[in-house]
Amino acid sequence: MRRLTLRGRLTLLYGGLFMVAGVVLLGVTYALFNANLGQQYRVIVKGTYLSPAPGAQKPPPPTNDVYVMNKDGAVLTGSDAERVLEQQREQVRQAAIKSLLIQGSVALVVVGGLAAGFGWLVAGRVLAPLHRVTDTARRISASPAALHERIALKGPDDEVKNLADAFDTMVERLDHSFDGQRRFVANASHELRTPLTLGRALVEVAMHRRTASADVKELGESLLTINARHEQLIEGLLILADSEKQLTAVYPVNLSDVLDHVCRQLSAEAAEAGVEVIRGPGDAPARGDALLLERLVHNLVQNGIRHNTDPQAITIEPRRGEQAGDSAQPPVVMGLGSGSARWVRVISKTVGASVQVIVTNTGPEIPPYEVESLFKPFYRLGAERLVSGKGAGLGLSIVRSVAEAHGGTVIAVPRAGGGLEITVELPVDPG
Repeated sequence: MRRLTLRGRLTLLYGGLFMVAGVVLLGVTYALFNANLGQQYRVIVKGTYLSPAPGAQKPPPPTNDVYVMNKDGAVLTGSDAERVLEQQREQVRQAAIKSLLIQGSVALVVVGGLAAGFGWLVAGRVLAPLHRVTDTARRISASPAALHERIALKGPDDEVKNLADAFDTMVERLDHSFDGQRRFVANASHELRTPLTLGRALVEVAMHRRTASADVKELGESLLTINARHEQLIEGLLILADSEKQLTAVYPVNLSDVLDHVCRQLSAEAAEAGVEVIRGPGDAPARGDALLLERLVHNLVQNGIRHNTDPQAITIEPRRGEQAGDSAQPPVVMGLGSGSARWVRVISKTVGASVQVIVTNTGPEIPPYEVESLFKPFYRLGAERLVSGKGAGLGLSIVRSVAEAHGGTVIAVPRAGGGLEITVELPVDPG
């Protein structure tokens, strides 16, 4: 059973307290009213005129006497008159008490409902700053790029404002910390690029000398391979640092064009690794930073190429929803010939207000508890997953960072029989 919200509990508390106070007040009023009606009373009649008797020419003179008569018009005296007066008094008392209880109960219910509604409005106004704190915390937890947001609550210096100010201070310190970390990574990467570029140039010059022996050339090839891995690592760190920043400018990006470009870039690597690349035509509009989205798609496809123990296929089928016209168009094949028994499928489609890129591949079995670790920087599940020695362990980390920077999500699920299914969901381009 779902528990009531704090606003609902406060409303019930306000309404309950009001109803209890109203019932007590009604009970006290009833007791006092009943006691006053039960007291002995006197009737004083001054200047009372009796109605003229039937057939009389004029009314009788004024009198201060009160006559008690029955239904037949006979005047009652003595005990008969007292009995009739007592009956009338009791009837009046019962009618007054009944009227008091009915009208008081109706008034209590009406005013109690109004009090509960007023309490609901007051509770909502009091708790509004807490909702702002909650919404801001959710946005920040959804994307590290939202650390720049602040509540900036204005109002009296009370407990709620102190809470909001403390939250803003905490987020500001976190923002400075993450920003300093990103600047350090970016600056360090830039500083390391220069000696790596210089070292690569020196090795290439030494290898191309006329006097260079076969051993020197072989050593140079090894050094260039190591240098290339270091350059790739630095490039990955730079992209990772850039993807965690807030996007300042976004533009329409058709993922279909990005996929064409990425497939052409990776066709040689796919052929060398014995991996077949198959892409079906289609439309997948998104909105964001074109370079970062290209890196996201590049890493997904490259991850499918490099992390296969056997030659497999990569199918990329971007399409706008599940339109019938898409399936009629022939696929584009890159790499080896078709007919691979093992595969990797990448489907890009529009679902509602989101664009999904789903990457499913066969391969080694991955324990469910290890899946989330694949998105950690420099994490490797095992050397047996790599076809080549390339890669710095930042591919999926960059994918998640780029997706989150664009307001998207990345979910990975181990596939039955081995392999992995990765789903990247981004907001669709509203234009």
